[in-house]
Amino acid sequence: MNHDVRVEFTGIRELRGPLIVVGGVSGVGWDEFVTIRLATGERRHGLVLEVDRDLAVVEVLEGTAGMTAEGTGVEFLGEPLSIPVGPGWLGRVCSGRGVPLDGGPPVLGAVTAPVAGAPLNPVRREPPAEPVLTGVSVIDALSTLVRGQKLPLFALPGLPQLELATQIAAQSTAGGDPFSVVFAGIGLTHTDAAFAADALEERSAAGELVLLLNTADDPVIERILTPRLALTIAEALAFTEGRHVLVVMTDMTSYAEALREVSAARGEIPARRSYPGYLYSDLASLYERCGRIKGRPGSVTVLPVLTMPGGDITHPVPDLTGYITEGQMVFSAELHARGLYPPIDPLQSLSRLMRTGAGPGRTRADHLDVAAQLLAALARARQIRELSELIGVTALSDTDRSYLRFEQAFRADLLNQRPDESRELKDTLERAWQVLLHLPRRELVMLPAALLEDR
Repeated sequence: MNHDVRVEFTGIRELRGPLIVVGGVSGVGWDEFVTIRLATGERRHGLVLEVDRDLAVVEVLEGTAGMTAEGTGVEFLGEPLSIPVGPGWLGRVCSGRGVPLDGGPPVLGAVTAPVAGAPLNPVRREPPAEPVLTGVSVIDALSTLVRGQKLPLFALPGLPQLELATQIAAQSTAGGDPFSVVFAGIGLTHTDAAFAADALEERSAAGELVLLLNTADDPVIERILTPRLALTIAEALAFTEGRHVLVVMTDMTSYAEALREVSAARGEIPARRSYPGYLYSDLASLYERCGRIKGRPGSVTVLPVLTMPGGDITHPVPDLTGYITEGQMVFSAELHARGLYPPIDPLQSLSRLMRTGAGPGRTRADHLDVAAQLLAALARARQIRELSELIGVTALSDTDRSYLRFEQAFRADLLNQRPDESRELKDTLERAWQVLLHLPRRELVMLPAALLEDR
């Protein structure tokens, strides 16, 4: 079909949830952008999901409410959904599909890029290196985020994951290099969207942040587009503008549920927990868009936040995310119940790339040794705490009791911090040392003697 001569098709066979089935089409491609004209004259937009001979299944971005098969025309535009990209997005607050919510004009840019994007070519990838400092002690000290890494946050229902996500977005830095944040809120309540906009207002006003807010009452298709839009904007800021970009996406469980809803409307055969069988490859198509490219400045780092339904880490969304990403940070209901923030369990959390982003020349020469000693001591303290519940604290040795004091100090002085508190790495590591010194020197076997002599 020659798309220079636009043809409007009116053979709508079926309206099904957010989908329309159009018959009698030719020359139409997958992922093609579509304009839909209703009988009332209203215009809507869509994407081609599937083509089978002369049938095309189209996802309607604004939903099919009020649409009828008669009098509706569909025009195929011959190209995928694209958006303008560039620094024009910085400082803007938009909906999940890029429509301004801040009263400003539409975002413009000299270049457009397809929203579907593509994973980075493995041959052109640079290994992640150098840290992204979040200002959150328990992350910076023990699960350091590295430029170009994908590191998810596994949260529990009812815990303050949005507070932590906005805190990280508001105060992260790349050690003085040009740095921007793209925050994608997916399926948020209006209260949560207002909270995120408020918490990130200062960074947005400084022109360092792009805020995309998709709310739970927006059409389900927009929920699928939001993270793709965020990553497309981030790629241009990183690889064209030379910035280090952190993309925070919350909540990816809402995204997966939107995918499940559309899959059910398409009549696809469900897999585990009714999610589509392609959930793994779909999540990978998002997460793998982060990284660094040889010969180009800038990096894209992805921090997906997802709620584990029922607190189940084996649920398909956290399970598959864990396979694709390079570590995880896991929330603890016990720490939250004790009034500690952020309630991250350091022994369940891991940044597999920490060694490439921390240590001599990157953070501080003693960082990796201190982190290893902290984790070893926390594991020992947990064992002793469980033992003390059986035999009582009085039956423990002095050394064992020192581990319990160490754990208490770790939680109070290092892990616990205010949601608006940003700690420099120097402060975080000094706190870590003060916590470790609650233990007898002979127990600090993972710290080189030269480091201990300085203390």
